[in-house]
Parts: sequence; structure tokens; C-alpha cells
Amino acid sequence: MTEMKIGLALGGGAARGWSHIGVLRALSEAGIFPDIIAGTSMGAVVGGCYAAGHIDDIETFARELTLRRVFSFLDFNLAGTGLITGGRLTERLIKTVGGKRIEDLDTPFTAVATEIGTGHEIWLSKGGLANSIRASYALPGIFKPVKIRGRWLFDGALVNPVPISVCRAMGARYVIAVNLNFDLSSRGTLAPQVDYDIESAGDDPDIEALQPAPKEQNGFNARRLLQRQMFGKGENVPGISTVMVEAFNIVQDRIARSRLAGDPPDAMISPRLYGINLFDFHRADELIQLGRKAAEREIDTIKQEIAVRKELNRTYAMARA
Repeated sequence: MTEMKIGLALGGGAARGWSHIGVLRALSEAGIFPDIIAGTSMGAVVGGCYAAGHIDDIETFARELTLRRVFSFLDFNLAGTGLITGGRLTERLIKTVGGKRIEDLDTPFTAVATEIGTGHEIWLSKGGLANSIRASYALPGIFKPVKIRGRWLFDGALVNPVPISVCRAMGARYVIAVNLNFDLSSRGTLAPQVDYDIESAGDDPDIEALQPAPKEQNGFNARRLLQRQMFGKGENVPGISTVMVEAFNIVQDRIARSRLAGDPPDAMISPRLYGINLFDFHRADELIQLGRKAAEREIDTIKQEIAVRKELNRTYAMARA
């Protein structure tokens, strides 16, 4: 009799990905253990650590992050293919999962990445776990891309934000998906043209940004300047990272909607993450709790459906015997 395998598809969402930890905790406590895991971006980080048996380590790391510690991991890169080299994060990731290879994990795992140039969806199911995870979360323009087996790769959310199809290809008969961008589903509707007043130059907040900086401000070191450019300078003025991530997130949302419509999961867990930004990595406690609550809302239904599927699978196998 063929065993009915349960797949878990963990979607991308930057800092929101910490909520995957709460989802996994709630599922485990309910006796639901995935036989197959596929992850994109931060889904690959948490899913890979879980498959490697290091969910406790990644949770401890997440909960210990403060805003200051988040900045300490950002090794800014003034020249190259990304604003952040990712070296410090890589060191921490290697410390967590060691030199483990994906094919040696007890739970089958695949990380999804995108190939630069071709746009191909690349499934990383063999090779070094840490490097595969790095490739999956390498946000274009923010992190340096990763070269694996002759291919330059970056964030898989560009092609498969919630990797349900990967779980099915790996043999899952029941797929639980975790979509971190559920609250964005109402975004992107058509906004009709509205009347507005033309601002005078004196009312334009951007005019100030075009003026030369006062001499006393010229002492900002490169790191401080780059931090300000990346994360904004207050008054809701978006920094480079916000603009890039928001643009990326809009693309990801459109792709996710299309793929979910064409290949819906058997169960969907959608944490309610309103008001949590994509760079709020220091809010892990809150995010993990929200992930747990989202899973708990669906657990009874998931358990019932799994039981029914398993019974049907047994009946079908007996009929064929």
C-alpha cells in the first residue's frame, strides 16, 4: 500500500517568515508531521532548519534578534550585485545547520530559487543545505546572488512564492500551504483617477532632499549614510530597501494569486500579519505567535481531512490488491 504523504509548502515573505516557526510548532503539537517540505525564500530558511532538526536553534536565534542586532548582520556592500553581501548571515546559517547536505536530511526538502538570465525555476533538492537556502532568499538588489553548479541564483519568490507544485512533484498527496501575504490580497485593485492639487515647490517634501547637505552633516560615515538610504529617514519617506521590497512584493503577490488559482493546496494557513513590515525581523515573538494562531484555526479541519484521505487511500489499495 502506498503511504499518503503530507507535504508542507512554506511561502516567502521576508521577516514575516518567522511565523512559519509558530505554524510548525502548532502542527507538531497536534500530531501533524510533514513527510515532505518545500520552501521559498524565508520559507526555505525555516523549512530547511526544520528538516535538518534545528527548528529550536532557528527559533532561539529569531527571538534573540533586536533592531540593533538586525543591523549588525547587515554587511553593506558598496560595490557589486547586492546592497548586502550576506556574509554574516551565511556564517550564522552555517553555524545553525552545519555542513549538512539536503539529500542526507531525514525529511525530504527542496528550496526554490530563480536563475538569473533565463528566469528558470530551480529546485534545489541536493547539495549543501546552507548554500541552497541562501540562494532561495537572495532578494534581488538586496542580497548578492549565489552561484550553484554554474548557475547564478536569487530569490525563488519571483517564480514560485508558495511552492505547492514542488510538494506534489515530490510525492505529496495532501499539501498544506502557508501563505504569508494573505493580507495583501486586496492590494492592486484599479484606482480610478482622482483630482489633486498641484503642490508648490515649497510644499514638496522631496525638494529638501535635493538640496546640498549642510557642512556639519558631511561627517556621516558611509555605513550611516547607506543605512539611511536603505531604510528611509523618517516622516514615512521610503528607503531604497522599502521601494525595492515593495516592488518585489507586488510581483510576488500577482504570481502567487495566479499559481494558487491554478494549483490550490488541500489546506491553506494564512497568518494575519497586518501592520508587520517585511524588514521587521526583530518582531519574531509576535510573528511566531501569529503563525501558531493561524495554524490552530485550521488544525481540526486538517486532521479530519487527513484522516479521510488516509482511509480512502487504504480502501483504494485494498481494492487493487
